[in-house]
Amino acid sequence: MTVTDETASDRPQAAARPGLRASFDGALRPRGRVFYGWWMVTIGAAVQGVIALLFNQAFGAYAVVLRSEFGWSRSALSAAFAMAGVESGLVGPVVGWLLDRFGPRNVMIAGVLLLGGGLVGFGFIQDLLMFYVVYFIMSLGATLSGFLAVTVALVSWFSRHRAKALGLTQIGFGIGGLLIPITVYAIERFGWRPTAIASGVLIWLAGIPLAALMRGRPEQYGDTPDGLPPAPTGAPRGVQAARAVAADGSEDFTTRQAMRTQGFWFISLGHSAALLIVSAVMVHLSLHLTENLGYTLTQASGFVALMTAAQLLGTVVGGILGDRFEKRIIATVCMAMHASALLLLAFATHWLMVVAFAVLHGWAWGTRGPLMQAIRADYFGTMSFGKIMGVSLLIVTVGSTVGPVLAGVLADRTGDYRAGFTVLAVGALLGSGFFVGARKPRPPQAPAQPSAARARAG
Repeated sequence: MTVTDETASDRPQAAARPGLRASFDGALRPRGRVFYGWWMVTIGAAVQGVIALLFNQAFGAYAVVLRSEFGWSRSALSAAFAMAGVESGLVGPVVGWLLDRFGPRNVMIAGVLLLGGGLVGFGFIQDLLMFYVVYFIMSLGATLSGFLAVTVALVSWFSRHRAKALGLTQIGFGIGGLLIPITVYAIERFGWRPTAIASGVLIWLAGIPLAALMRGRPEQYGDTPDGLPPAPTGAPRGVQAARAVAADGSEDFTTRQAMRTQGFWFISLGHSAALLIVSAVMVHLSLHLTENLGYTLTQASGFVALMTAAQLLGTVVGGILGDRFEKRIIATVCMAMHASALLLLAFATHWLMVVAFAVLHGWAWGTRGPLMQAIRADYFGTMSFGKIMGVSLLIVTVGSTVGPVLAGVLADRTGDYRAGFTVLAVGALLGSGFFVGARKPRPPQAPAQPSAARARAG
């Protein structure tokens, strides 16, 4: 692996590099106080944890009880997730524009209101059409209040510590997955309808105050990325140049400029290939474990918790590695781990094979996940990050839509998930090649000098 440009730019200061404790304290409190960006990391992690516990990670458990009560096919249940994926992709550019225009706070509050209302409505569904409608509302709310909004907010607050910040905020999603047995217990003890209604109310009570604490770009509050003061005049030349480029915006791509680069398309396609597996596991893991492998719903939730524990460890490691080594190479290795894990799950004949799947898949997911956003910010800057990320979601959505639908259709036709999981594993493995080719594009040219300057030069 090679050292990134960010790390290389710090080499002039290497001789005076402080110890680990001092370095951590300098990152946390660059000006003698806790940098507000780290508070936003904590808030973002809390928001994603609540959403994961009560909606994202809980869907697999709800799918089991819905199939039991209504007799809906795996394909029908997958269609809801696929519809949500299409919605996320189609509204992604709009959400990106809203985030860049109105800031994360207002957008996230609107999303929390929709998600909570959708969960309350979910508790009253009577047929498949009603399920699709409320699931669409819940998914729209999660798109507005969760991952995309938190990511857009954080990439403008961090530069040197961007991968670590995004990795740490994903810990919230992991903790939500670890607590899934609580949701499963509530479903089995009180029923899925009361659990869904109570989840909607909890989303409102926890999500609205948290979203209200989010902020827009640091410059709006008299701060700077990473909380670092402007480079002094006596600083090394490379540091001054980097700060100057960041200040005039010449390193930042517009959405149109980003779409003209190979890096934009290859990152998006590689991310889409990864979600072939991630989305299929989220929808079908509990169904596969209970219907094909004979585990109870409680036992299945234990495997989900183990997978999430591995994901938590992966987010920490991924954030650290992502700030030091080439992110696209790390992502490529993680894709191989995703594919191997899914094949273990597809052909599992012993509980140890399921454990191996949970550890491999969770670790790969946690390590790769934060890097998907960090690498886009590294390549294209932060000024138009929301819109760039939103347009990228149009491509990423293909993987998150096709994955669960293909697995569900093949499972309905063959009676188990072996064929579907195998196809998805091969597809993800082939898709890892996109990360290999996703090299950093040359930055756009700085704004042209005024004509008077050109005249003097002539």
